[in-house]
Amino acid sequence: MKEVRQPWIEEAYVRFARGGPSAVQIEPLARSVGKSKSSFYHLFADGEGLTAALLNHHRDQSKILALKEAQCTEVEAWIEVLLAHKTDVLFNRQLRIHRDRPDFRACFEQTVECTLPAIVPLWARFVGMDHRPPAAETALRLSIEHFFFQITEQTLQREWLAAYFHELQQNLIHIRISVDHSGLDGAV
Repeated sequence: MKEVRQPWIEEAYVRFARGGPSAVQIEPLARSVGKSKSSFYHLFADGEGLTAALLNHHRDQSKILALKEAQCTEVEAWIEVLLAHKTDVLFNRQLRIHRDRPDFRACFEQTVECTLPAIVPLWARFVGMDHRPPAAETALRLSIEHFFFQITEQTLQREWLAAYFHELQQNLIHIRISVDHSGLDGAV
């Protein structure tokens, strides 16, 4: 049954990533996969059944993404992973945008908690906070919010990501230096 559902899930996943939940409509989806609407209802019962399948698919994709991110030792490699998983990143963005829905919010939070530990070591080195992992994680959490606010399908490109990460790095290093010089202990 999973193999029969997979084309529906893959097409709906891309549509959701690009346009949010309103972009996933049964009739156009059925046309795209070359099946009837009744086939959809047989496989998913209703739109909520498809949404649940999409969220499960995204959780699985996030685990794959986290494994790849954990292997990155340089930001350039991380950018390549993000680009290879562009649809997953954009899907997560839509979850963040539509987090007023409890199931979307829960999935977004789960995926962040899955991927965050994979990138904290790289991030800490990148922003010069490897001696302060908790502060680096806090900075990363704030940066993630900003990241999902900034990205679009058009901006999620190698050059944009490199410039974006460089700007974040410079800003966070500046904050770290300011905090270090002020003698403050604790936050970023």
